[in-house]
Amino acid sequence: MKLRLSIFLFIISVVATKQLFGQNTTIIPGYTGYAIPAEDEEKNEMFSPGKVLMHWTDTKQSINYYGIIQKPGTIDISVNIKSFSNLELEVNVSDKIFSIAVAPQRTFKVIHIGKVELKDTGVFHISFVCRKKAAKNIAEIESLQLETDKPDLIFFNNNERRNAASVHLMYAVPDTTKAVAFYTELSVPKGTEALHSYYMACGFARGYFGMQINSPTERRIIFSVWDAGNEAVDRDKVADSNRVKLIAKGIDVIASDFGNEGTGGHSHWIYNWKADSTYKFLVTAAIDSNTLSTVYAAYFFAAELNTWKFIAAFRSPKDAAYLHHLYSFVEDFSGVNGQLYRKAIFGNQWLQNDENDWQEITKATFSCDATGKAKDRIDFGGGTQRDKFYLWNGGFHTASIAYGDSLKRTGGNEKPLLNLYHHADSSEQAVIDKKIILKEIAQKHIDTTGSINGIYYYILKAGTGNNVSVSDTVSVFYKLTLLKDTAIIAQTDALPATFPLNNLIKGWQLGLPLCKVGGKIRLIIPSGLAYSIRNRAAEIPPNSILVFDITVLDVKKQMLK
Repeated sequence: MKLRLSIFLFIISVVATKQLFGQNTTIIPGYTGYAIPAEDEEKNEMFSPGKVLMHWTDTKQSINYYGIIQKPGTIDISVNIKSFSNLELEVNVSDKIFSIAVAPQRTFKVIHIGKVELKDTGVFHISFVCRKKAAKNIAEIESLQLETDKPDLIFFNNNERRNAASVHLMYAVPDTTKAVAFYTELSVPKGTEALHSYYMACGFARGYFGMQINSPTERRIIFSVWDAGNEAVDRDKVADSNRVKLIAKGIDVIASDFGNEGTGGHSHWIYNWKADSTYKFLVTAAIDSNTLSTVYAAYFFAAELNTWKFIAAFRSPKDAAYLHHLYSFVEDFSGVNGQLYRKAIFGNQWLQNDENDWQEITKATFSCDATGKAKDRIDFGGGTQRDKFYLWNGGFHTASIAYGDSLKRTGGNEKPLLNLYHHADSSEQAVIDKKIILKEIAQKHIDTTGSINGIYYYILKAGTGNNVSVSDTVSVFYKLTLLKDTAIIAQTDALPATFPLNNLIKGWQLGLPLCKVGGKIRLIIPSGLAYSIRNRAAEIPPNSILVFDITVLDVKKQMLK
């Protein structure tokens, strides 16, 4: 008897469901909405995955659900809701206003809102505002129920992930290219710079470099490099042999670890970048075949400062690869405001090969993340406008591109102009270098005869021949080490090296004329008169103080015409 009664009740339930919802019914889970202003995701789980909308307490905070109208039609809307007191709710459905009263109840109850005629395609928006409440909590929403007169009239995301789909430009670069530098320009149009956005300019197989909006008061330039190995979450589990190592960073740059999306070394510079300004990004790679590693360095050109800023350099183990798998992207990395529209414009992409030749990148393929591929969200796009690529996501507009589509921009032939010797930190770095050198001298770790124009020198052997002039071609033996490191980085072998002195670093031009032919001199050269912030080689990090021991064998004077 109990079994027959159960079957009978189940049949009645199914019939009631069909009569209530019909054949063109869409159920929108309560947890897929958005609060405006957005909730604090660290303190308030209003939209907990798999659960209902909860913890709605602020009458100044509206609850919003978004979709995409795919064709005109009629929609009838109800809400499955539970209130904690007598409520008066105002419901705005695509600019048509409804008022509903909700009595307090312990269980969820379906309340009819009303019908709306949708005359055009585009964004569909339902907003709930509480006009009156008598308890701390306003209500919980289990779901919205939409009856439509046509199938597939509205698209909704029913997935618990509220982030807009991440979108990418995968740049077309020949596999044979030995790229040592990757350059991109990036701007974010005004009105599309949403909180919790990452506009990534220079991505490569081992890392990424771009700019973020991290809070209403903080924006960042961020550069990160992944560890070797397969650990995806906890960097403490990464073996030392697989860990990326920070070897240098710019002044005021913060460096740390990261995890949960792979692991690695992270760096960021807090900088209030502006919408509609164009910023320049440069990543370089210096290969160390002896240790099978690569040193990746990142540089940011601040439009407002009109100079380059060195961010950081990381040594990547088990690598020894040139820059490859190059890409850019736009990412909504939080989800609490995944309804907002984000856009970035990428232009003037270039590669520099190991012979210092520049090659312009004009082709790319559009890609998106799993959310986009699964079509949980279809509001994303990309394309070209004149000589630039662009990407956008969010906003619940109709997709303007498909995964795998090819894009081509017109080339501008504007090769990068890179002056990395005079940079944002030049003055401060010069003071830092001087303090380091003077400390080494005071502790008698190095000897000096004197200094000139910032160069410290020590005459190891007095020469008896001609004086050296900057215009001379010099023939020398030399040995290079770093200050505080006795390991030899470079040196001449059995044969001397010969080159015009005015083609060498400023430290040589200033210091070598202190030595005569037949003499030997030690030059302690601060970074600003050496390679500055350049990622010169895997053994020479940016901002390195160099120590050269130089024996002058001969000079050839410039012929006067």
